[in-house]
Amino acid sequence: MSDPTQPPVDPTNSKPADSGAPPATPAGPAYPDYPASATPAAPAYDQAYGQAPAYGQPPAYGQNPYGQQNPQDKFNVLSIISLVTSILGISLVGVITGHIGMSQIKKTGEKGRGLALGGLVVGYLGLALGLIAAIIFIAVFIGAATTGSNYYN
Repeated sequence: MSDPTQPPVDPTNSKPADSGAPPATPAGPAYPDYPASATPAAPAYDQAYGQAPAYGQPPAYGQNPYGQQNPQDKFNVLSIISLVTSILGISLVGVITGHIGMSQIKKTGEKGRGLALGGLVVGYLGLALGLIAAIIFIAVFIGAATTGSNYYN
């Protein structure tokens, strides 16, 4: 049995282990001893990782409590309706909802100005094409009625 106060014997070491003194270790670099107050305090876990602050404290700037979307991230519903109805050919509804949506976007700051503008453009184009088609139809109808064949002569 080996003595527990002695270091273990390395079987791969060919040197005799009769020296009683432990091997000398090289001294590492000396670091200055700073006072404890000089180290900066670590931020709290909640603040460091963007978590909501504790109960009763206001949220950090730019954060919305409870994980809700910011109001700027919402699209105006009327702007979406304006674009969809204008594409479907219901141009008058698209123009009306587009104007109302643009007005609401100016007041509330919601997203969707491009959708409302697109709905207005497509809606006005649809109204113009519809008006041109109606004028052509009426002209053809009146022309056919005045130059019709006379069966009763």
